[in-house]
Amino acid sequence: MSKNEIIVKGARENNLKNISVKIPKKKITVFTGVSGSGKTSLVFDTIAAESQRLLNETYDSFIRHRLQQYGKPDVDSLENLSVAIIVNQKKIEGNARSTVGTITDIYPLLRLFFSRIGKPFVGHSTSFSFNNPQGMCSCCEGLGKTSIVNLDKLIDKERSLNEGAIRFPTFEIDGWRWTRYVYSGLFDNDKKIKDYTEEEWHNLVYANDLKLTNPDSRFPKTGIYEGILPRFERSFFKKESKEIIGKNASRYKEVVKQGLCPECSGTRLNPQVLACKIEGKNIADCCNMQIDDLLEFIRTLKDSSVTPLLDTIIKNLENLLAIGLGYLTLSRETSSLSGGESQRIKLIRHLGSSLTDLTYIFDEPSVGLHPNDVQRLNKLLIELRDKGNTVLIIEHDPDVITIADHIVDMGIGAGKSGGNIVYEGDLEGLKKAETATGKYINRKNQLKAKYRRASNYLLVKNNSLHNLKNISVQIPKDVLTVITGVAGSGKSSLAKSLTNQNKEIVVIDQSALRGSKRSNIATYTGILDVIRKLFTQQNRVKQSLFSNNSDGACPECKGLGIISTDLAFLDAVEVRCEHCNGSGFKPEVLKYKLKDKSITDIMAMTISEANTFFSEREITQPLNRLREVGLDYLTLGQPLNTFSGGERQRLKLATELGNKGNIYIFDEPTTGLHGSDISKLMKLFNKLVDDKNTVIIIEHNMDIISQADWIIDMGLGAGKDGGKIIFEGVPKDIIADKVSLTGKHLELYLHHG
Repeated sequence: MSKNEIIVKGARENNLKNISVKIPKKKITVFTGVSGSGKTSLVFDTIAAESQRLLNETYDSFIRHRLQQYGKPDVDSLENLSVAIIVNQKKIEGNARSTVGTITDIYPLLRLFFSRIGKPFVGHSTSFSFNNPQGMCSCCEGLGKTSIVNLDKLIDKERSLNEGAIRFPTFEIDGWRWTRYVYSGLFDNDKKIKDYTEEEWHNLVYANDLKLTNPDSRFPKTGIYEGILPRFERSFFKKESKEIIGKNASRYKEVVKQGLCPECSGTRLNPQVLACKIEGKNIADCCNMQIDDLLEFIRTLKDSSVTPLLDTIIKNLENLLAIGLGYLTLSRETSSLSGGESQRIKLIRHLGSSLTDLTYIFDEPSVGLHPNDVQRLNKLLIELRDKGNTVLIIEHDPDVITIADHIVDMGIGAGKSGGNIVYEGDLEGLKKAETATGKYINRKNQLKAKYRRASNYLLVKNNSLHNLKNISVQIPKDVLTVITGVAGSGKSSLAKSLTNQNKEIVVIDQSALRGSKRSNIATYTGILDVIRKLFTQQNRVKQSLFSNNSDGACPECKGLGIISTDLAFLDAVEVRCEHCNGSGFKPEVLKYKLKDKSITDIMAMTISEANTFFSEREITQPLNRLREVGLDYLTLGQPLNTFSGGERQRLKLATELGNKGNIYIFDEPTTGLHGSDISKLMKLFNKLVDDKNTVIIIEHNMDIISQADWIIDMGLGAGKDGGKIIFEGVPKDIIADKVSLTGKHLELYLHHG
């Protein structure tokens, strides 16, 4: 038995069909196959989960109970596992105090650097931390932002106090805060606010701790008068008010906006710390510079007393640059990073590590990357392997698949049709294999033959949102336009400015779906109501029995199918409910059948199976749309909170099919899609345009770009080097453009095969 291979025997996790496989160690293995074919079940739910579980078992019980819990995967045996480092697309969770600088550990190095050679000396490294009382701005407490009340939204000057001029709950007519103003004796309560004198306006809005001389007898005897602003700020800013979180949240968001802290201008630090400089720049100046500019600045600094520290900072900044993130700043909040950016940030944290013999596991690392940046990503993945590590990658992008030493292709389809290994070997062998991936890699790429003509144009005028350089552009209507360019070039900013100027635009992105953790495909599409009626008619019992949110709910797990244990400051631990076996229904409900199937049997059906099982049009029509967008492998009962970003986007797309006269913006809709499914998606986009809709797609994928009617290419680089329109026109003309990186890669794409 070779120690140079990870050996998996009899894997049955999720849809895996009792598979066995040998994966070479210290090599790059890429796992391919359509969405839902079993790649994640094999790599994450079997190999990674068992590696993490075994590692956790080496700790004592005190530590073990504080780590994430992993169950033993359904597999006969796993041999020669090494410690697994999981680098996934999960967005980096973090509060407002977590930045690119803190998450990459570059900010602590800068703090040390400034404490050593910054002038004047203001203290040790901790003094430069915005999370430490010594360093933070006292006004915003190190957040860089403060809440600002929009008085125009809060006060309607066309009304009097008696007409409800203060437009916020508890300040409205007869609200208990309203009484403090109408009983103060300061105002004519029937006088419109717009007619107030300067003194009356000041007293209404800004006055604080005012001793009243002639209040109404109903004004509280011990009460001190305060204006609307100080009262609002005291009530809602100084504490986490339950009033905000509750029913008033949407109104609060209209009235209150986050703005830069007026004292520190968003730097998060106090004046003393900001006075400490190196070559005219303080630490906040450095954090607000683009990483490529910061690297240039740091390289100019020479001081033999801190040479090792400078070298480390330079190396870390170079890593960020190498992975195409040179357009970020260290002050950028981690919560604002995309999934692809988050994954690349995690990757660079491991590049400088001295550890070897690890297994690195990546989930579609090319997501959100222009082909120009994928080449740089590939170099880093090869670098990880060459340090003596095993690299396992789930990927659809042919450019990443080409660097594989070994390929494991899963299939043949998705869901119950997947779970098998359909090919193992090198790239040349895959090209000869008759699998969906083999055929896709081997395809002949072509440009669209005929371009649609615009019926009219959407205009963006003189826009400078984010990094846009005062651009104006015409976007054709009733055609398919693709906005291209490297990550950070301004594609999303252009789309955002377009939606700001055209409120009728429908944005279909990968953000979370509406609904709670009890929501699933059946509830989202509305077909569960029809299914419950059918059960009621068949069994002559009340409809609520077939809802796990009502009378049918399992009493143990309250219909959730899982029992969750809150561990306070740790992640909650979730286990399948044994009483209902994870279905969420009372066991006695299962005796009621519809064509020999119980409600749990039906919720476990895939969309394809349910489409065959039911003949009712109210059920089959929504299911057909889900099949059209390539989601036929999902089950009716799959919770919405388990969907990937790409699946969420395609579910939203399904609800739009058949609509006419709309303007749609799609944000990287090919995320998580196998090449063979992209052609199906392309048919849907064409169908939308043929139905007189305007479709605008932000995309890096050449399969989509090559089939556009019109291309708007942003660039040339990212951040400050982007924000310009490099090219506008039809795909065949961008190839001749000598400046466009997209044109260069489109030409390479067409010469493939």
